[in-house]
Amino acid sequence: MTRAAYTALSRADVIAGYAAYTDLVAPLFPGKQVYATGMMQERERCEHALRMAADGTSVALVCSGDAGVYGMASLVYEIAAPHDDFSSVPIEVIAGVTAALGGAALLGAPLAHDFCVISLSDRLTPQETIERRLRAAAAGDFCIALYNPRSAHRPDSLRDACAVLLETLAPSTPCGWARNIGRAGEESHVCTLADLAVAALDMSCTAFVGNGTTRVVEIGGIKKLVTPRGYLL
Repeated sequence: MTRAAYTALSRADVIAGYAAYTDLVAPLFPGKQVYATGMMQERERCEHALRMAADGTSVALVCSGDAGVYGMASLVYEIAAPHDDFSSVPIEVIAGVTAALGGAALLGAPLAHDFCVISLSDRLTPQETIERRLRAAAAGDFCIALYNPRSAHRPDSLRDACAVLLETLAPSTPCGWARNIGRAGEESHVCTLADLAVAALDMSCTAFVGNGTTRVVEIGGIKKLVTPRGYLL
């Protein structure tokens, strides 16, 4: 987390969020009141946080990575904007470190040029839309960070996404993935697009696909992904 996020959490009366995330944060702030809900209860969570704030409670609504990247920031604004009871609630979005940036740092510098971030979860986005975005990213020669690569309900989503990318990209395209970014058990690996298609990833992982200039370099015997910005041309 950023120092600003840590400061906000330390000053808050209540820490609210998805239970898996509050479990990570709460031990850092013993004695804080915690309000947690499970998966699929995002609206309830945000509404309750806004109600507490409207009553004068300082609430830190935590998300994994950055609240504005697949997080609760947009939902809080969507709920608060048309609701008279929340019109006086001050809302501040505090930047965090999203998995695309944290994972890229572990792998080297794969996002040093134009890149995009695509979630493979079809819970809120139609599969047709996801595939259209994958094809557009490949056609545009973007570096790509893939969030939510596979879940118990989507065991083939990463394989299918790679199949879409392979319509345009070579199997040898430099890729990589990172797991448990910034947490215990953190790891990262460099691979090819063909390897990525069969990698045993899960929801704790973020995958990275290079563009046409991305290459693998070896520093101190360790392979890293590098996408040149163009300074040496």
